[in-house]
Amino acid sequence: MTPQETSGWGDLTAEFWSSPAGMALMSFLEARRAQGATIYPPEPLRALQLTRADEVRVVVLGQDPYHGSGQAEGLAFSVAPGVKPPPSLRNIFQELQRDLGLPMPANGSLVRWAEQGVLLLNTCLTVEDGRPASHARRGWEALTDKLLDRCSASGQPKVFMLWGAHAQKKAALIDARRHLLLFANHPSPLSARRGPTPFIGCGHFGEANAWLKGRGAEPVAW
Repeated sequence: MTPQETSGWGDLTAEFWSSPAGMALMSFLEARRAQGATIYPPEPLRALQLTRADEVRVVVLGQDPYHGSGQAEGLAFSVAPGVKPPPSLRNIFQELQRDLGLPMPANGSLVRWAEQGVLLLNTCLTVEDGRPASHARRGWEALTDKLLDRCSASGQPKVFMLWGAHAQKKAALIDARRHLLLFANHPSPLSARRGPTPFIGCGHFGEANAWLKGRGAEPVAW
């Protein structure tokens, strides 16, 4: 079985890869590699391997992977230990300090979140070196929309953190009667402190934990 099958996402990913959108995406990726493009991350579906479908408690939605060498590791906003945290991730850690009084983490890996049921999902799951959004609208969105729909329709009530206009456009896929939707600007330095809803000061981490605890669920150890 594939990692996605063992983590409860296999039916959805198999259906996608056999669909016209999935086959077109695969052809595009193969063609770009044949043309010499460097594509990140090496494991685009790693978030699904680390976070089981039936254990999702929080969904953090990003846009597309980091486009610098060695940065993207298949989890939205996360970088491997030893890689300098990019500015957006540093702002996330700064908000965690402000909101919950947590110390600055030793590294930029968010694997510990993923293993607690935090699905770190981008809307587009690959990118080319030095070319942000280079794989947008090539087919990944058809899969990630289905993943969001699955998260909304099944399992326990969840927290959805929608940071930035791109993520907030996906709110229509989520049942706001069952789930907590949190909105703020993207943590990028361009928008983290700007109105109307600055990311710095949003308090999403504490609000998410209070909401989970209010429903008898364990808080996330951010």
